[in-house]
Amino acid sequence: MNLALVTHAAPALLILDEPTNHLDIESREVLVQAINEFPGAIVLVSHDEHLVELIADRLWLVANGTVRPFEGDLEDYRRLVLERSGSGGSGRSNGPDNRREARRLAAERRRELDPLRQQARRAEREVARLTKERDALDRALAKQQGAKQQGNGLSPAEALKRRAELVRMIERAETDWLAAAETIEREARG
Repeated sequence: MNLALVTHAAPALLILDEPTNHLDIESREVLVQAINEFPGAIVLVSHDEHLVELIADRLWLVANGTVRPFEGDLEDYRRLVLERSGSGGSGRSNGPDNRREARRLAAERRRELDPLRQQARRAEREVARLTKERDALDRALAKQQGAKQQGNGLSPAEALKRRAELVRMIERAETDWLAAAETIEREARG
């Protein structure tokens, strides 16, 4: 019932439960890319720490019958679980500590990339908006060919000038989008 209420207005929402089970490495990479490019919200339940580190913007703690935002990274979560279980993480070797530090650095790197991800999403939305406007203008020009005024209030010369401006703006937005995406990919690789 609650799921029906959440999805009633058709928001862009994906709910993924252990999506990497039974996937090979290449399929996991494609999944990570698709999830990172998805414009809506994603609720992900996973034991795949690598996947969570690559895609999670926020972590939520589900405990004691409540759900609340978790301030921290996966390593902070691991410490909390160890403290609650009473083991406290004592007696660990340098191996897990090195992995822990690597995960912490990866989480930090993801946080540093958040502004770039937001820039890429903004540029992508701008490309879509401008392309839609250009396509509408193209349709209006085709319908009103030879008429003095377009349905949108522009003369044919003004409409063509606006179209050229839109093409330049689309190219700029695509360049921004690609630059941000390439930087994100380069930084994510290490």
